[in-house]
Amino acid sequence: MPRITSLGGIFYKVLDVDRTRAWYQENLGIGGEWGAMFPYSKDSAEAFSLLSPFKAETDYFAPSDAPFMINLRVDDIDGFVEELEARGIEILGRQDEDYGRFAWILDCDGVKVELWEQLGPAPE
Repeated sequence: MPRITSLGGIFYKVLDVDRTRAWYQENLGIGGEWGAMFPYSKDSAEAFSLLSPFKAETDYFAPSDAPFMINLRVDDIDGFVEELEARGIEILGRQDEDYGRFAWILDCDGVKVELWEQLGPAPE
């Protein structure tokens, strides 16, 4: 049975992405191209979660009006999407990249949820 395995990340809107990334790097010592990456093992960057700022005007969270989006890691995106559709949950879209497979839904409060099945190691 497909399942959620962990939090993939929290994505949130800010006015100045570069300023926010710099603040997290300078003050908390965390950062990266997409924000702070938290690997699950000190020995491997293959599995990770993100804290990632987005430009305030992004439409990536649409159709949600919320200023944030939740990313959840899944172990079998095809199976998970099939179960959601069987429950009558609308799949807003799907996308495959070399580093992962994605699907998007809205939760009961209208918050966009990104489902992510990681493929291969973390992108550099």
